[in-house]
Amino acid sequence: MVRLIASLVGAAFVLVLGIALFGSVYGAITDPVAPTAESEYHLHPKELDLASNGVFGKFDRRQLQRGFQVYKEVCAACHSLRLVAFRDLQKIGYSEPEVKAIANQWAIEQPSINPETGEPATRKNIPSDHFPLPFANDVAARAANNNALPPDLSLMTKARHDGGAYIHSLLTGYQSQSAKMLKEFPDIKTPEGLHYNPYFANLNIAMPPPLTSDGQVGYADGTKATKEQMSTDVAAFLTWTAEPNLEARHAAGFASIIFILIFCGLAWGAYQNVWRDVKH
Repeated sequence: MVRLIASLVGAAFVLVLGIALFGSVYGAITDPVAPTAESEYHLHPKELDLASNGVFGKFDRRQLQRGFQVYKEVCAACHSLRLVAFRDLQKIGYSEPEVKAIANQWAIEQPSINPETGEPATRKNIPSDHFPLPFANDVAARAANNNALPPDLSLMTKARHDGGAYIHSLLTGYQSQSAKMLKEFPDIKTPEGLHYNPYFANLNIAMPPPLTSDGQVGYADGTKATKEQMSTDVAAFLTWTAEPNLEARHAAGFASIIFILIFCGLAWGAYQNVWRDVKH
């Protein structure tokens, strides 16, 4: 009797699931979801060929330094790098004196306390300091950016799908809305204070175009600073800030694979030696 009741309950459960599935499929076919401007016009990031791509990837130190220069002169006024310390710049080719000079000359100083009065104060940065926040708090950041909160860029390429390619496409993707899109979606006109960018999730971004013209940054190594070059370089730099140990991780992976191959060879040889006189 118990088995019969359990079977009936199970059959009823399966029947309810089947009805629900049929209703969902039928509804999707007869009344499909209306297309949205985001689904129709949001673009996938363009391919970006960086030296760090792939399993054999390594960072191009000159490119990372150029990318840091773009961050310093263009991005640092609004976006923080709170997980990166000044001394980490030695890993991308800067010498210790250069790092000290960069820290000391950084436009934003470190918040501190005046030991004599106990009141808030600031001090010059030193290499062990992390990059200071450009705003005192989120309220100040929103007030200066049309109520939008500029995100921290330390891990941005890990937080966004396609990482560096997304950064590059976003920086070079600002454009005017097409007449076709406005005709198809008349209510999607970019609001005042926002900017149309098809690589941004909802197509409208609060950040104005940060790279506005070629030569906006004067590269120390003489590289021609086109918008394409600057966006590629800063994407490479932010790839490094998010994964500074990428090269060590690749090296450890290759060492592990070589060790496993050698171990398998030794194990196979031992197996053959132990069982060589045994007939199968």
